[in-house]
Amino acid sequence: MRTFDDILQIAAERHGGRDAALAEIPAPLPPEEIAALPDARFLAAMARGIFQAGISWKVVDAKWPGITEAFHDFEPGPVSMIEGEALDALLSDRRVIRSGPKITAIRDNAVFILDTAAEHGSFARRIADWPVSEFDGLLDWLKRSGARLGGNTGAYMLRAVGKDGYVLSRDVVGRLIAEGVIDKAPTSRRAMAAVQGAFNLWAEQSGQPLTTISRVLARSIG
Repeated sequence: MRTFDDILQIAAERHGGRDAALAEIPAPLPPEEIAALPDARFLAAMARGIFQAGISWKVVDAKWPGITEAFHDFEPGPVSMIEGEALDALLSDRRVIRSGPKITAIRDNAVFILDTAAEHGSFARRIADWPVSEFDGLLDWLKRSGARLGGNTGAYMLRAVGKDGYVLSRDVVGRLIAEGVIDKAPTSRRAMAAVQGAFNLWAEQSGQPLTTISRVLARSIG
């Protein structure tokens, strides 16, 4: 397995230098800043990811103001009570993307957020306190406890709120395969543990956050 610096050099050669390979990569937020975010911010990020799955992101962007209004600014309390007539109304509301499974998943995630907040003080606190060195466990928890947060939806949600971590895009997976970390897109806990181990090693070598490492891995391929 190459060192992070070796992979950064590959990305630099593909993109016109090290500065270009590292350009426009946002720094993750410190844990206390994440903990201070309102839980509505997390539900909104979940909803955007759920709605974007399988359709043009531009469509979601265009509808987003109406979606936000229809979903009570993503306050988990009101959203958690969307059922019966309220659910029927949303299913016919032209402001939103009228997919029953996606709408109910957002409602279910509001319940998930409220349940987590009841145990940990806030959903934001739970996310902030999760060790970056165990990011694979965080992704697994979101997948198993939330609704439609598997694949890369959970990872993109975490990136949107500033949590340090990686997104296993096609290019990132391509680099991990090239380095012998995995032999295909990871789906098992064992494969995800191998991915986490590689990211932890590259973080130790470079002092870079996982977000930066993830973006550099992608740029070494794409």
